[in-house]
Amino acid sequence: MRRVVGVEAEGMTACPCAQLMIREHSLVELREAGFSEAEAGRALDALPVATHNQRGRGAILIGTGDASDAAIDAADLVEIVENAMSSETYDLLKRPDEFFIVNKAHRNPKFVEDVVRGILARSLDVYGDFDDDAFVFASQVNYESIHKHDAFAEAFGTFGELRGELHSGLMAPHKTDLAEWLGDKRGVSNAPFSGVSGPR
Repeated sequence: MRRVVGVEAEGMTACPCAQLMIREHSLVELREAGFSEAEAGRALDALPVATHNQRGRGAILIGTGDASDAAIDAADLVEIVENAMSSETYDLLKRPDEFFIVNKAHRNPKFVEDVVRGILARSLDVYGDFDDDAFVFASQVNYESIHKHDAFAEAFGTFGELRGELHSGLMAPHKTDLAEWLGDKRGVSNAPFSGVSGPR
């Protein structure tokens, strides 16, 4: 019998693209205000630069097919997902907490696909003793704040396939999906989490 263990967790992301445009515009304005380019650059390096934010929902599934799955702790999975985003979020916040989260997120901007890559990379690190047949699925939905659509990314494969990509720098010609890993050879799409994708 094979099984997977997984969680969903929420956090937030800060958009790198808009942040870069704000930084470039701010450099121009600071130079026009009389700052040298070096001074303007130092000022912007010292401060978090504005951008738009998204509330995100990330997910991870890990399967080992053997007794190793007893080593998979749901709390560790939540930490992997939350840490892949720009910042974690909380149910109850006071003003100093709001400052901490916003400041942290704007110093750690992430695209939706960056979050998925982070989930996969951290999984391979935390569970580095799992064999190449272990399976991981990662997804992220960003509920956009300035667009009429949400952003979605996902990735999956065996630890061996992903380790091979990291070692060679080349994309694996085939990635094992959940149905295949569980033994369902019909090729039915069975991604456990879904989202709406669209242009950034």
